[in-house]
Amino acid sequence: MHANLERRLVDLLDAGTVANDVGSCGLDGVHLLRNADLTTPAGRFPAIVIGRFHADCPDGKPRPLQCLVLPSALSMVPPGCAMASLGVRFDIDLKAAAEIMLLLPATASHAGPGEGGAVPMVLDDAVADPLLRLLQALRSPTDTRVLGPAIVREVLYRVMVGPQGGAVHAALAQHRHAGRVGKALRRIHADYHQAVDVPSLAAEAGMSVTAFHAHFKALTLTTPMQYLKSTRLRHARLLMARDGVSAACASRLVGYESCSQFSREFKRLFGRSPAREASALRTTLACSVPPSRSIVINMGIVKQY
Repeated sequence: MHANLERRLVDLLDAGTVANDVGSCGLDGVHLLRNADLTTPAGRFPAIVIGRFHADCPDGKPRPLQCLVLPSALSMVPPGCAMASLGVRFDIDLKAAAEIMLLLPATASHAGPGEGGAVPMVLDDAVADPLLRLLQALRSPTDTRVLGPAIVREVLYRVMVGPQGGAVHAALAQHRHAGRVGKALRRIHADYHQAVDVPSLAAEAGMSVTAFHAHFKALTLTTPMQYLKSTRLRHARLLMARDGVSAACASRLVGYESCSQFSREFKRLFGRSPAREASALRTTLACSVPPSRSIVINMGIVKQY
């Protein structure tokens, strides 16, 4: 993506996001993000997230804007994308996606969900261009109402015909199983610190073990036990970074019996030791603060205080 185009996108996103977490912008299913936790499944739809998901590069330069497609509300967020320091989330309108798919050529090929889904890709001009027009439209309440819905649909279309289109197709195919697997997901997030096994999760979902395992992996792109392990490690990471808990204490609190096993699996997931990762996350959270000016986009109206 051209550097000038990315700079304009970042400036508009920075001006429109003041408070931490998720903010409304006046369009249904579109949310502006600043320091937003993307790992919480509650209330999250299949989504396209565009933004910066990491801290700055080691040389101090900001990372490029990336696009991440989550085929399901239950999809596991990649380790490096747990926090969106700045960005926008489009909840995928499955009805609109189905209508677009019917208009695409029957011979159109798309990456499978494992190739293009739940893997961030550097934002390309095809998606960046309508995103820029959308962020500009948000500065006017009339433009937001009149132009906004059509531009959101264009963003969805551009993603569907791009390398991540297979993930949107997967969202359509998986939607009918999401509710049943979601029961098991709620059990994992409620009882991650306790003993949890696949048969009990399958029973929670009302499926056989074989069917549950297959549908769970199709929805989350990982196995039930891998999802449980990742959930435990992410909670431990937050305990260490936000609450100052030691690695040994955090491992026990999230259900590990062996601290050495916890350390090995933590490093395998996050790429560094518990202590180094907790320190890095604390630095990221401390540096990612809202701008000093107060600029708010609400229902398409820009206000500066």
